[in-house]
Amino acid sequence: MIKLRLKRFGKKREASFRLVVCNSTSRRDGRPLQELGFYNPRTKETRLDTEALRMRLSQGAQPTDAVRSLLEKGGLLEKKVRQAEIVGKAKQEQARKLAAKKATQEKNKADESSSAEQTEA
Repeated sequence: MIKLRLKRFGKKREASFRLVVCNSTSRRDGRPLQELGFYNPRTKETRLDTEALRMRLSQGAQPTDAVRSLLEKGGLLEKKVRQAEIVGKAKQEQARKLAAKKATQEKNKADESSSAEQTEA
């Protein structure tokens, strides 16, 4: 399968990435089939070869999640909600409800103990 992925280059702790087309079994920094763009996360600079990207996408190349987000920002792909985002948001909502429930229970216990102390005095 052909993948669109990021190839890391640059100095230590100052990484930049090239957007490349490669076989899914090849190494991350291995020899690509074609280079289609550039992304610098420090300066948020992005350069994309839109015609070549459209051609590769029409041929069935699958972008990784990082590349997909870059292409969505660049306007080459429609933004769609992934299953992982739906599951993650549901889990976050559950955690918020559970935390709120615990907070109200602790508040009720604190109120009961303070009212019990006032009646004893």
